[in-house]
Order: sequence, then structure tokens, then C-alpha cells
Amino acid sequence: MQNNTLTSSRSGLSQWLYKEGSAYGFLAMYALLFITFIVVPVLVAFLLSFTFFDTIQLPTFNGLRNYIVLLTQDDIFMKYVLPNTIQFAVIVGPGGYVLSFMLAWMLAQLPKLPRTLFALILYSPSMTTGVAMTVVWKTLFSGDQNGYLNSFLLGLRVIQEPIQWLQSPQYLMTIMIIVTLWSSMGVGFLAMLAGILEINPEMYEAGALDGISNRFQEIVNITIPSMKPQMLFGAVMAIVGTFQAGAIGVTLSGTNPTPQYAGQLIVNHIEDYGFLRYEMGYAAAVSVVLLLMVLLFTRLSNRLFASDN
Repeated sequence: MQNNTLTSSRSGLSQWLYKEGSAYGFLAMYALLFITFIVVPVLVAFLLSFTFFDTIQLPTFNGLRNYIVLLTQDDIFMKYVLPNTIQFAVIVGPGGYVLSFMLAWMLAQLPKLPRTLFALILYSPSMTTGVAMTVVWKTLFSGDQNGYLNSFLLGLRVIQEPIQWLQSPQYLMTIMIIVTLWSSMGVGFLAMLAGILEINPEMYEAGALDGISNRFQEIVNITIPSMKPQMLFGAVMAIVGTFQAGAIGVTLSGTNPTPQYAGQLIVNHIEDYGFLRYEMGYAAAVSVVLLLMVLLFTRLSNRLFASDN
């Protein structure tokens, strides 16, 4: 009886391996990389956030002290970093997302060859952001009279002397937002373009028979409902890209922290404490707060664009 049960279980395991084993085999490498580079670092950061760790001595447990200091004593975080990050995210996130959809929809109306060409042109800034900031934007906003913008305004007599665009707290955040929007056409943009192109043209014909008479009604009633997975993916990529942005202000201004903390974001605060002051426990606490903010907005996107079925 026991031998029959053992034989039956082995047979069931063999059948399961035959049917499902290949699928789990393909997933194994992804699962290994995901656990190694995502799950483990997040868990380590979470544990370190409850410690004092200077990278020399072993971490010492200090409870919620890092979070208490962050929320009650870190004036730079509360006065500059958090408001800057929220302002940056509120403008760049939805702005870049809407811009991605609008450009993807317009490209979808073009023939294949020009559509491919323009898609490559729009996507390329997201791959060469660092080079573009150094060569194009820093030259455009250079603070001397040879900077393109200063030279143009001086020629029109709009200004009397060159403006230090990248060193001025008044202009730095605005320039950061412009640069980020310019380079925001990444994989989310390509996913939206693919989603629009996959919509069956017969749906638009059926919509016309049901009374849809203009392009705006087509977008609201057919295009967006038909590409919710791509819209969700684009939203998540926009959220992650917005909150992880940090190098922009430092690269443009050339200083960390940025002038009067005008362009200081949460990522810059993490780098400041983690890699300049070597207060890894405190930097881990800030990174956990950043992770919670990303999760909050991602959940909101899931509620907006999750499929009904």
C-alpha cells in the first residue's frame, strides 16, 4: 500500500515536471536575478534603516531614531528636499505621462516609415540624457554671454547682463523640469505606441456606427480603454523615473547640494548621507521613505488603469 502511494506520488511529480517544469525553468533565472538585485537590497535597506552604520564599524541597532530624526529634526529634508520632490513629481510625472501618450497617438496616425523615424528621434534622448545635458543643456543655459539663451536675450536687449541660469535657485527647478520632460520619452512611450497600434481598426468603425463623431471621443471611449495594460505600464515607468531622478540637478548645477537646495531631491539626500557623510543607516531610512512614496503612487495607478477582468 505504501509502495503504491509512493509510486503514485512520483508519477504525479513526473507529470507535473513534464507539464510545468519547463515554464518554471525559464522563470528560474529571472527569479534568481530579481531576488538577488531587488528583494535582497530592499530587505537590507529596511533592516539598516533601524541601525547606525558608518560603513566602518558593524551596524548598531537604534530603533526608530533615524525615522524620528528624519521627520522632526532634518530641516533640509522637510523644508527643501520633500517639497522639491513633490513639486518635481507632480509636474514631471503627469506631464511626461500625458506628453508620452499624446506623442504616441500622433505617431500612430503616420505611415510606418516616418512613424519609426520619429519614434527613434523621440526615444533617443532617454538613452543619452547625461551626454545631452553636458553638451546641449549646459551650453544652452551657460551663465556667460556665450551661452545660447543669454546670447539670444542680450541680442534682443531683454536682459542687460548674463544670467546664471544653472546657479540661480530661482530658475534651477524650472530647468530641471524642462530637461526631464524632454528626456521622458522612454519605454513607457514605446509601450503606449505599441498599444495604440495593436487596437483593431474595426473597433473605430463600430464606434462610428454607435455615434462617435470625432477623434477626442475615439480616444476617450476606444483608445484608452483598449490599452489599459500599456497605460498602466507607462504610468508605473513615469512614477519610478520621476522619483528616482536626482542626478539632473547635480549635473546641471555642478554641485551637490544644489545652490540653496533649490534642486535637491530625495535621491540627492540619500547620496549626500550615504556616500558623502557615510551615514548608511540614515540614508537607508530615507530610501525606505522614497520606496513607500513610489508604492503609494503605483497603487494609485493600478486602481486607475487595472483591467476590469
